[in-house]
Amino acid sequence: MAPTSTHNATHSTHAASGWGTRRIAVTALLCAMAAICTLVLEFPILPGVTWLKYDPSGIVALIAGLAFGPATGAAVSVIPYLVHVATASGVYGMVMAVLATFSLVMPASLVYRRHRTMHGALIGLVVGGIVCLAACVVGNLIVTPFYTGMPLDAVIALIVPALLPFNIIKIIINCAVFALVMRPIFKAMGVEVPTAGNLGTAR
Repeated sequence: MAPTSTHNATHSTHAASGWGTRRIAVTALLCAMAAICTLVLEFPILPGVTWLKYDPSGIVALIAGLAFGPATGAAVSVIPYLVHVATASGVYGMVMAVLATFSLVMPASLVYRRHRTMHGALIGLVVGGIVCLAACVVGNLIVTPFYTGMPLDAVIALIVPALLPFNIIKIIINCAVFALVMRPIFKAMGVEVPTAGNLGTAR
């Protein structure tokens, strides 16, 4: 029997719609990595606003979504953040972390699923970034008063000096780092590596 070509193997890994043993194992590994990132590697990025903390778990979720499809991206955008329930941030931290990651990863992975090129990936990241920014602002207006007891007027007053800058910086870091590591990470994971001229096929 002729050996399977590398291209076909990587394509099938990327395009597979089923949840085989390998995909489940990879998803579990990515969830574990994202959980470690959100628990251990978080730090403030705005002076004077130490309660808004960045962690690189969103990059892991982007890898999951664009490498293995929206379903895997959704899993890695939700499961790792359940650990926040047992931390000081509690349910509030979990809800906001899931909202921020899910709203970035899902639009990006859905766009990339139809246009599997670097151009498609970049468009997906831009679309995801815009959706994420809007979702985070709206989410803070709805969720923050409910869980923290902070008056809505106080949350609105934080939008321009804190919430917008923080989320813009967070989105830019996640998208920029992902764009830089996408090709080598995909290659290392045995996933089809997009090129500028590789139109791929819609999944």
